[in-house]
Amino acid sequence: MNIRAQVSMVFHLDKCIGCHTCSIACKNIWTDRKGAEYMWWNNVETKPGTGYPTQWEDQETYKGGWEKHNGDLKLKLQGRTQGLGNIFFNPNLPTMDDYYEPWTYQFEELFNAPEGDDQPTARPISLITGKPIDIQAGPNWDDDLGGSPVYAKNDVNLDALSEDERAQMQELEHLVFFYLPRICNHCLNPGCVAACPAGAIYKRGEDGIVLLSQDKCRAWRMCISGCPYKKTYFNWSTGKSEKCILCYPRLESGQPPACFHSCVGRIRYLGVILYDADRIVEVASAVAPALVEAQRTIIEDPFNPDVIASARANGVTDQLIDAAQKSPVYKFVKQWKIALPLHPEYRTVPMLFYVPPMLPVLAKMKDGQYDIGALDREGLHPLISSLDRARLPIKYMASLFSAGNTNLVNMVYHKLIAVRIYMRSKRVNDVPEDEVRQALALGGTTAEEVEAIYHLTAMPTFEERFVVPPLAREQAIEATADPFTRKREGGFGFRKAPVRGS
Repeated sequence: MNIRAQVSMVFHLDKCIGCHTCSIACKNIWTDRKGAEYMWWNNVETKPGTGYPTQWEDQETYKGGWEKHNGDLKLKLQGRTQGLGNIFFNPNLPTMDDYYEPWTYQFEELFNAPEGDDQPTARPISLITGKPIDIQAGPNWDDDLGGSPVYAKNDVNLDALSEDERAQMQELEHLVFFYLPRICNHCLNPGCVAACPAGAIYKRGEDGIVLLSQDKCRAWRMCISGCPYKKTYFNWSTGKSEKCILCYPRLESGQPPACFHSCVGRIRYLGVILYDADRIVEVASAVAPALVEAQRTIIEDPFNPDVIASARANGVTDQLIDAAQKSPVYKFVKQWKIALPLHPEYRTVPMLFYVPPMLPVLAKMKDGQYDIGALDREGLHPLISSLDRARLPIKYMASLFSAGNTNLVNMVYHKLIAVRIYMRSKRVNDVPEDEVRQALALGGTTAEEVEAIYHLTAMPTFEERFVVPPLAREQAIEATADPFTRKREGGFGFRKAPVRGS
């Protein structure tokens, strides 16, 4: 057993309101520089939809992540020989059109226009070429339109649906969408790290955060193709790649990342988990339907004495172990099993998990009330059986969060429905007690667990949502640098500006 610590995250999608406050907070701190205009380390997509960059989930085009070949894991992008051949030309990169060409406006035409009868205008110009452009795309271009046939029809997750299911989703009265915030997953088996020929990308040993050295980067951009989530970006001005750093200067000073702190819907949770590093290859090599359960097994019980002893042997501090024992991520992922990884079939073992959104139910207005129907054919209350009449098919959610395992997604939703019914019976008192027991049994949960899930979902304190571990970064550098000069403050920016050719 080789126990290590990993900073991990949970996003509760049922609470995301699509306000993009998280994206703007990140943009204002990290990517407001020349060459980073199109970078959105945090972005919020509308699903069903094609996402950002366009069709990033189509790994037959982009070759991101890992695949099993003759029983072994290999990069989907290329092997060493092919990587050497492609080192000066990478054919699997997203183009500028897959993102968008960043632009500004010629505001001086407004400010300096002479007096006249015509209304002056500010034409859009490219931030790259400086020439006028016809705007064709932008960040969140399909915002709130992801469910419409215009954008949703190209969502690769719809491939598992039948023509009837797709047609039903795209009927005007049945249109539905939800928001999917995305940041770097800081995976345990990151494709970007393995794909980089220069070794510029690495995982920090003490917390698992994936970082990219600006000194070592040589602009070969294999990391962009190797990351199946397309969360590494190329700065066209400096000639270096960049990515989400999980605001590690904030974490080192005891604060959650900026996108977490600013989240209006309070959908984000952060904590540390303990995992067995010896089992990464085994977990990533599991058959597709078992990938999620395999990933759960790699997360170890932070209260287990053997786990604690192995963690201490690896230099994990008692303070970090205590943070793991209080982690909300451990509860959502391992204890309650209601948070799932995004596209586990990419086999990167991502450390960002999502609680799926509660699916809207097909219903109609009747006598001024929202009528979801009578008891179904099995005698179940409409609230209990609402999963069968959801407007977003389970197959779609399974394509996103469980590598197509619909049983796993059903189990999560049955537990979430049980929470809804139990709390409704307590607050509204319109659900019979026997149906509450039926819902709890179907969700495989108890009243005590439901109360705990409800509390951490609906009424958590700031400290319960963000259990920021004491990273003790000064211990990691004191052998080579004075911590009292290097740990003095948690600042932003570069110690030395990156330049081309360095």
